[in-house]
Amino acid sequence: MPLSIGVSVLNEALLQARDIVKHYAVRGGIFSSHGGAVRAVQGISFDLKKDATLGLVGESGCGKSTLARLIIRLEEPTSGEVFFEGRNVAALSGTEFFRFRRSVQMVFQDPYSSLNPRMTVGEIVRDPLIVHRIGRRAEQVEKVREMLVRVGLPADADMRYPHEFSGGQRQRIGVARALVLKPDVIIADEPVSSLDVSVQAQMLNLLVSLQREMHLTYLFITHDLSVVEYISDEVIVMYLGRIMERGATGEIFARPAHPYTRALMEARPQPDPQRRRERMVLQGETPSPMNPPSGCPFHPRCPYMIPACTKAVPPLEPVDSVASPSHLAACIRKNEIR
Repeated sequence: MPLSIGVSVLNEALLQARDIVKHYAVRGGIFSSHGGAVRAVQGISFDLKKDATLGLVGESGCGKSTLARLIIRLEEPTSGEVFFEGRNVAALSGTEFFRFRRSVQMVFQDPYSSLNPRMTVGEIVRDPLIVHRIGRRAEQVEKVREMLVRVGLPADADMRYPHEFSGGQRQRIGVARALVLKPDVIIADEPVSSLDVSVQAQMLNLLVSLQREMHLTYLFITHDLSVVEYISDEVIVMYLGRIMERGATGEIFARPAHPYTRALMEARPQPDPQRRRERMVLQGETPSPMNPPSGCPFHPRCPYMIPACTKAVPPLEPVDSVASPSHLAACIRKNEIR
């Protein structure tokens, strides 16, 4: 049974993150006796609404996957809290935490390394049922075969091994493994990034279809803005462990308010070669999370930078508190850029 606290969460946040921080200690090397810390995640907060999809987008190394592991408690945060159905996950008892793990499942990025090559597909998908002691063997086998068909694979695929399948088919196996427990939330960490473009489209359509059928809630992590635009209801844009911009997908894509968001959008391929446009090209490299810049973390690469940007980290504030109060950006020049 999914974790229940006797409170309706319909149209409310099913999962919440509050000021999540993760620092990794680094020891000093040969030339230095002093260590430091990798500031992977810096005070991330969001609400994940029931039956909705929240897209988390940013460059590689910005902290997206680390945040996913913190939410599902594969790692412990340095500080901050995660709430599921209104309850602090860190305060759950052993039995309640076991139910939380059943209710929040993860689909991993690499379909080649996330499946045990020594297990049959049936054993891989059935394993969560065994761990959570759901049903007898015959019932488990039937559930596995039903789920394989649901994700677009033949029922007799349960007798074969992962190496007998393509990358797209292996990712379907990963989806089946996550869904066999009938969870409430799926955290999808770059689930289509390693697939061919045509296979990506098939996988995205499958995920959208399964969400409608099973009333799933998605936290969808990707670096591909086109994917985010297609599948997400809301978007969070991350840079160097912080949220740069957050809001409804349509609002973000129509009127980006942060220069980093705008740069990501302008970097997308233009399908019409005859259509020319000015592009904002970012200069330099992403700073090290061990030594982030003062003030706004994006200011060393920002064409809109002014001296004030180096002084303090800008707060995440509404772009327009009247017209779009849920559209937030961490930029002191957000209204000019928008």
